[in-house]
Order: sequence, then C-alpha cells, then structure tokens
Amino acid sequence: MVDVDKAVLARIDRNGQHFEILVDCDKALEFKRGKQVAIRDIVAVDDVFKDVKKGEKASLHDVQKIFGTGDIDNVFRIIVREGHVQLTTKHLAKDREEKKKQVINIIHRNAVDPKTGYPHPPQRIEAAMTEAKVKIDENKSAEEQVEEILRKLRPIIPIKFEVKEIQAIVPPQHSARAFPVAKKYKVLHEEWMNDGSLKIIVEVPAGIQEELFSELNKATHGEIDLKVMRTR
Repeated sequence: MVDVDKAVLARIDRNGQHFEILVDCDKALEFKRGKQVAIRDIVAVDDVFKDVKKGEKASLHDVQKIFGTGDIDNVFRIIVREGHVQLTTKHLAKDREEKKKQVINIIHRNAVDPKTGYPHPPQRIEAAMTEAKVKIDENKSAEEQVEEILRKLRPIIPIKFEVKEIQAIVPPQHSARAFPVAKKYKVLHEEWMNDGSLKIIVEVPAGIQEELFSELNKATHGEIDLKVMRTR
C-alpha cells in the first residue's frame, strides 16, 4: 500500500477541468516509461480530486464525462500515463544530474578548443560549469540549455562549435566493413568504384573526429586514407 504521507500529485487538465490523484512517485514514473506496474501499487487514495490540498473531490459525473469511462482504475491509468507526475526532491536532483551529464557530453562531442582544435575533456567542461555557477533547469532538455551554458563558459575556457567534413577512401577488401561505420554519421557523398573500393564523405561534430578515425582504422586495420576536407 502506498504511504499517503510520501505520495505526490499526478495531475491532468482536460476540457478546461483539473484533476488530481495521489501516487507513489517511483512507481508512477516507471508506469509512464512503459514498465508493467499494477495501478493499485501506484495510487495512494482511491479518489480523483479537483484539489487535493482542499480535499475537494471530483464528481463521478465529471470523471465519467471527461475520461469516457466509469472504471476508476482506467481513469487512474490515464492520469498517470498522460498527466504530469510531481517529482520528489530526490528525483529533481537526479534529473538535474542526468541533464548536466548530457550537456557536458553534447559540448564535448560538438565543440573544440579553437587554440588547439581538440575537444575539451568532460572534466574540464564540468569544472568550468562549476566555476561559472551554471544551474541546470530540470524543466528544459539538455539541448535547449546548451547555448546559454556555452555563453557562460566562454569567459572561462575557449570553446567553439565546429563541424568537420571527413573524406575516407577505403580499399575494396575493407569497404564492406568500413561502410556501416561511416553510415552511422551524416553521409554527404558516397561513391563506389569499379574495383569495389569506396570513397565517402561524412559530416561529424568536431569533438568526435578522433572517434570516427579510430572506428574506421579499426574496421580497415589502418588501411584507409582519411582527410579533413572542410571545417566550419
């Protein structure tokens, strides 16, 4: 049974009306992510509310009309699956930490130090974020926050987003193995020669150039011609 004192709100707005239920945060989030969890293991109170704090329950008539069912368990499922589940302090902290790691990874993979042309190590990026007092917004995706975070990091570390166009010429004995590796990236040009060799140009974020080189060299045992054609 879910402890009511530890339960959080799951809420949804439909047709101009507001509905709330009390749920176990962990199990509700698992259910939202598609895990099989019994609804009765999620819900703390067997009621649908208009306002939990005021103890104002929704009428059965409104619930049936808005959700199209009188089965209260189905209503609970709809609210948890399609509504917003309030996060605990623990979950908020976990979300922020995960998004921080995502931001660091995005910057590491896409940006370089313009002085050296090499990507900044994740540890350096994280240290700069700490120095810049960067705050992660758990309500925004990592991608949405990168530009603002970069603005705060630039006074601390030199950083520039770059894209590179890499040309790879692969001899015929290795082309079948190298081709799937190259196709994982954005292919700009692909040309198969009469002898079975492959000429391909891919676009990659500057920070993962070495990763691409390493994968292609491994696939071809080093028998490959790699060249940076353009940086922008």
